[in-house]
Amino acid sequence: MRLPQVAETDTPQLLDAAGECLLYDEYMTRVYVADALTEERSALRLMLLDLNMEVVGEAADWATTLAQAPVSRTDLLLIDWGLLPRTSPSVALDELRTACPAALVIILISHLDARQQAALSSGADAFISKGETPERVAERLRAVAAGVRI
Repeated sequence: MRLPQVAETDTPQLLDAAGECLLYDEYMTRVYVADALTEERSALRLMLLDLNMEVVGEAADWATTLAQAPVSRTDLLLIDWGLLPRTSPSVALDELRTACPAALVIILISHLDARQQAALSSGADAFISKGETPERVAERLRAVAAGVRI
């Protein structure tokens, strides 16, 4: 179904590649992806689409994530550890939780030392290692998303 762009609202409209508005499926998990690497965001986007999840926004830096994620009405936030400010990752996650209180936060990690993991443990709902197989990442995403549909 084709819908025109709605100009009179402040809510961003999701557009497909042809510039047409997408319908929102109330049962579809809405995901915001924040990762500095374009190829990783692309791979995650394809995986999420295969899992029947809707990518409602993407960012390559922390400032964009904080600005866009709250208006995306997201259910899940996939955040790469590398985007968090190194000086205060737990404070950054607190700020994100305040901006998106209903969203689950999943941290994408390559590896963390014990101190970094302790800093994040208070602010993340789940961790997914970038070193996992695509099947295992999909399994973890499905498990976390199942909690969204309660």
